[in-house]
Amino acid sequence: MHKVGFIVEPGFQILSLSAQAVFEYANKVAGEPFYQISLYSLEGGSVASSLGFGVDTQPLGTRDVQADTWIVTGVNDPLNLPASPQTLVFLQRVSGQTRRLAAICTGAYFLAQAGLLDGRRATTHWALADIMQQQFPKIAVDANRIYISDGHIWTSAGMTAGLDMALAMVEKDLGNDVARSVAHKLVMNQKRAGGQSQHSQMLALSPKSDRIQSALDYARNHLRQPLTVDDLAAAVHLSPRQFSRIFREETGKTPAKGIELLRLEAARLMIEKSRHSLDVVARETGFRDRRHMREVFVRSFGLSPQLLRQQARAEPIAG
Repeated sequence: MHKVGFIVEPGFQILSLSAQAVFEYANKVAGEPFYQISLYSLEGGSVASSLGFGVDTQPLGTRDVQADTWIVTGVNDPLNLPASPQTLVFLQRVSGQTRRLAAICTGAYFLAQAGLLDGRRATTHWALADIMQQQFPKIAVDANRIYISDGHIWTSAGMTAGLDMALAMVEKDLGNDVARSVAHKLVMNQKRAGGQSQHSQMLALSPKSDRIQSALDYARNHLRQPLTVDDLAAAVHLSPRQFSRIFREETGKTPAKGIELLRLEAARLMIEKSRHSLDVVARETGFRDRRHMREVFVRSFGLSPQLLRQQARAEPIAG
């Protein structure tokens, strides 16, 4: 029996608990109760989620509480809702005793606050990755990974990435066939291609008006062509000066940076999902050449197009 303990703090995000379904279905596929799932909190009893309703938990306070895998759930705003000091002490104590210590999404902040990610690679939700890196410079934060295992400590990106992380744990414990069957039953990808930069890069634009959205749509449909401010402004019937001002106000980016993000998105998708050569990808998405595309990829994603393609075709665990 492999004991999995989910740790919740008041205000936890309920989606963090969805990873339990992976272990539940692993038991069904294995034909025996391999995983035993329990919920824990500092004091035990009912703990309110971010939606207000509570879940029943067991207390962490007793010294004999043990689990093979501890998983810290996330909260919506870890900056204003930090873990309790007693929970941090508990995490520090069990880190050297448990087989695995994991965090879902912003739960990584709790591990960081406990000093357990120092000197390790870790990930968290893309919107908070830069802040985590600034606050905890001893951590090598990789904002593009869906999940990371560094030694016995695992971290996942968003809340749903907790399912990917749990499935990877099942594969390590029970093998590829069980993990594949669980993924099939839960209608999820066993190996999700790509990282979360695909979300952070494009959501960074999020224009407020239909006019700027139309300009972005025009750019997407003409990526092979050199695209200037004059081109985009003309497409939405604005002067170049008006367009540049409105674009920056709504997206926080210059038009040139916005176009670069669109090219990155298109190139990433081609690299991950097609067998076109990198020269073809660069040409089709409007980069000057393959070398220019590589420079932009390394600057934006921290990895080359070649490495991205390798990762898309390989197991996405970093260990």
